[in-house]
Amino acid sequence: MADEKKAEGLVYKGHPLRRVDNLVYYGSMADKYIVMLQILDSKKEQDMDVATRVSVQLQLTDADLKSRDRVVKRAEKDSLYAAMDVGAVWLERALSGR
Repeated sequence: MADEKKAEGLVYKGHPLRRVDNLVYYGSMADKYIVMLQILDSKKEQDMDVATRVSVQLQLTDADLKSRDRVVKRAEKDSLYAAMDVGAVWLERALSGR
């Protein structure tokens, strides 16, 4: 375990998470695929914003492709948890070649 690199930021199931405003990127740009989560709607729950509609996209990281051609799969979920769950499965399957 001492040989493992310490990743900066959040890591979920071995892949990095990066957030930019309402977009969450899950995975590494060094890999062939990443998952992009876009928070479309949210509601105020006490003093926090909670996502109520999230778009999930499995995308290729190939910079030569147009952005719409990078999308491999897409779905819409009603919570960030459900979206992360689907995105994690899609990413693991895509990276393992299944």
